[in-house]
Amino acid sequence: MNRIYLKAGGAFLLAVIVGQATATEASHATTPQRMSDSYAHAAKLIDLGHGHYLNLRCSGSGPQTVVLEAGAVADSSTWFKVQPLIAGHARVCAYDRAGFGFSSEGALPRDLDADVSDLHALIQHAGLTTPLVMVGHSLGSNIVRQYASRYPADVSAMVLLDPPAQNIGQFAPGWQKDEDSLSVQRFAFLRQCEAAAEKHKLPSTDPELSQCLGQADPLASAKLNAVNLALMSKPAYWRTVLSVLQNNVEVFKQPVSKQETHGSTPLIVLSAANTYADALPRDRKGLEEARARTQAQIVATSSRGTLVHVPDTSHDIQIDQPDAVVKAVMQAAGMAQHTSKY
Repeated sequence: MNRIYLKAGGAFLLAVIVGQATATEASHATTPQRMSDSYAHAAKLIDLGHGHYLNLRCSGSGPQTVVLEAGAVADSSTWFKVQPLIAGHARVCAYDRAGFGFSSEGALPRDLDADVSDLHALIQHAGLTTPLVMVGHSLGSNIVRQYASRYPADVSAMVLLDPPAQNIGQFAPGWQKDEDSLSVQRFAFLRQCEAAAEKHKLPSTDPELSQCLGQADPLASAKLNAVNLALMSKPAYWRTVLSVLQNNVEVFKQPVSKQETHGSTPLIVLSAANTYADALPRDRKGLEEARARTQAQIVATSSRGTLVHVPDTSHDIQIDQPDAVVKAVMQAAGMAQHTSKY
């Protein structure tokens, strides 16, 4: 699992030290508490043509297929708790987007259009059975929504995990001003990491460059951490991260489009309880209002949209409360199946 992730709608680039997950009694016995070493190697590389390939991990079986879309700079390992639970009920697939994990680097810029185009090509070349139940976390929720808008016949239902706040400047102008300033520093730092990777200087003992790769993931083995370190030491990784985060500045400054509609497609939004626990007191109310408005607008894009508040969870609902995710996926899949009968 990549340890750098997008939080609070493009707000912070943080090193993640993932704590112990909080699972209910129903899933505690079967939920993996550490990542499998299967994530230390590619699963199935799907050739999209022109030397471009994406790493696809599928498991389980059933008439319906669930596709898991990770957050901004995460890879398929972010679903290590959720995927095996869903696999007991359906066919489920997670993948590494271009430039992450074991997937090849994609054409720049890495914007929503590029991600949606790659996902469509992946579904076709891998022969995944449509329509699909699509699950997206954080930025992944934006990718899923855009995919559903472009290819509605491919999507039977959507489950969106803590969609990030959009149009934050309207609700927290002080935060947005600070974020615009921090972005300049953040992007300069990422360029330093990219330059160091180009010169094969990562990992580094240099005090500043050592921050590029962060700390070992406590939920991964030494073997898996070593593989992740090697993957994140490649220039392609840093070019991709920089492009994704630069694009996200624009994505999250915009409100949810009034033209976005998903008809009667089942759509469940899971809202985390503690997304902004580390925000400054002066900013937290505005950030919460922006996120609430965003998520309410997303729910309203479907006549069968539902908002579910998930207690005791950070932005990473799939890590903290995997059972809540599985419950929502099964509910959405059931709604889709019921619809298909009529």
